[in-house]
Amino acid sequence: MSYDDKKARLLDEIEREYRFTSGYTGRMQPAPKVIDALSRVPRHEFVPEHEKIFAYENYPLPIGHGQTISQPYIVALMTDLLDLDADDRVLEVGTGCGYQSAILSLLAREVYSVEIIEPLATEATNRLQRLGYSNVTVRHSDGYHGWPEKAPFDGIIVTATAEEVPTPLIAQLAANGRLILPLGRSGGAQQLTLISKDDRGRISERFVLDVAFVPLTGNH
Repeated sequence: MSYDDKKARLLDEIEREYRFTSGYTGRMQPAPKVIDALSRVPRHEFVPEHEKIFAYENYPLPIGHGQTISQPYIVALMTDLLDLDADDRVLEVGTGCGYQSAILSLLAREVYSVEIIEPLATEATNRLQRLGYSNVTVRHSDGYHGWPEKAPFDGIIVTATAEEVPTPLIAQLAANGRLILPLGRSGGAQQLTLISKDDRGRISERFVLDVAFVPLTGNH
């Protein structure tokens, strides 16, 4: 089966999983632009050579350094919940292999991504440049602290679990912006959580779905 055939099967599976989880997420189907982004990004380019055969399966895969590329359904859902517009600026905490960054790059004007593991940051930078995702900027630093020089952000996505919402990220979220992240203990209960900031700076949060992510690491 070709990569294109496998990708088409994966996209169908993601749409089925949306319907199955709609009672929790409030979304019966992904936004067409999110599905379009998933269809355009070659996930097999973001995984190690020996994992390419599994690139279009709907589960996480190891990418080295104790990290994973997230399950495609979760990538779709987290991206979808940000409700991005084409002119938005986005912060990603946890670049990993750069797959989520590539998806975001097709939906927003600028993507800033932070990775605490230096080899992953370097590899992701090179990969994203090679594949032509020119509106993504990656740097090696502790994502807990965000990227204050580039704030505010219309959307923030955190791809590792934290026990509480990082205060610097709330400060860097623009008015009417959205922040999506898993909250909970590594190895324990975690809930995908959507944080919204209104035009007066008031914060609200909504638990979306039980998930499992690697921990947010760093000196915080």
